[in-house]
Amino acid sequence: MSFAESTDSTSEKPVSILWGCELSRQKDSYTFQMPEEWHCEQQLALRTVCLGESVPDEFHVVEMVAEEGDAQTRVLLATLKPSVLPMTTLVGVELTPPITFHLRAGTGPVYITGQHITMLSSDEEEESEEEEEESPQKPPKGQNSRNTGGAAKRRLEKEYERRKSAIPEKPLPAKGRGAGRGRKAAPKK
Repeated sequence: MSFAESTDSTSEKPVSILWGCELSRQKDSYTFQMPEEWHCEQQLALRTVCLGESVPDEFHVVEMVAEEGDAQTRVLLATLKPSVLPMTTLVGVELTPPITFHLRAGTGPVYITGQHITMLSSDEEEESEEEEEESPQKPPKGQNSRNTGGAAKRRLEKEYERRKSAIPEKPLPAKGRGAGRGRKAAPKK
């Protein structure tokens, strides 16, 4: 079921986290999977596959392996070569975990980046807000814990009023033919 087809009556909100992995000769595969205690919908939206800066000029082939039950589906994701195509951008590649990325050919490093998207229901949001309230955190140094948005708004309003009062109230001269346009008035007969 895709996010758009969700039939739950609770409101769901997508939360997106940057994600990335590195494939090389030493570690030629990486599996993206979710812990079993996570019961919300998960997706991985891939964005780029690129080569590292010190790769040899050879082909690097990256494939992904999707597992459904006992069946495995292997799909070629990218074939990259530093002198020809060092990076590729992916659009519309949204995967449901678990998914394994494998460096089929080449020495790497090859970097895969994307977004890990989690659908949180309003119930889960309330639970996370309650946890935050139970364990208050200090703001980082240099930041106040109070909201300064009201003071900034009042300063902007004062500046606006000050500038508005500096503008003269008399209307601008009307545009029209004749005077003010560089012509001399015609003599009256």
